[in-house]
Amino acid sequence: MRKKTIYILTIVISFVLFYPGVSGAAQSLNPQMQSVVNNYLAEAQKQDSGIKGFSADGGRKLYNFRRIHSVKKEERSCLTCHTSNPANQGKTTVGKVIEPLSPAANKARFTDPRKVEKWFKRNCTWVLERECTPKEKGDFVTYMMSL
Repeated sequence: MRKKTIYILTIVISFVLFYPGVSGAAQSLNPQMQSVVNNYLAEAQKQDSGIKGFSADGGRKLYNFRRIHSVKKEERSCLTCHTSNPANQGKTTVGKVIEPLSPAANKARFTDPRKVEKWFKRNCTWVLERECTPKEKGDFVTYMMSL
């Protein structure tokens, strides 16, 4: 019984040490993607020390959130360009092809922190008319990694 307890504790501790901020199903993250998640967790915890991790469900809600633009009066969401299935290619509003958003379908997604920030800034501003918070970004990436 003691060996089983030690084994289980080892697994739990390893998960907490190597996958902080990721909730939900077990992930096989590459180090760059894990670094992006860890950076968002550190930023989110600076704003709210009670944040212990991210929620794939929160990211799913953000991905599916729809709003009407305050000036153009058109509906906008992530789905506008990325489709309801993040593993599929999408298209911008001018017809340019966008590679899949899901890391399962596009291994380069969420691996370069500068690109990730660039696209969050652009797309959050387009959809939400504001920048996303670190918590929202972490939830979003966590959701994409869960697919």
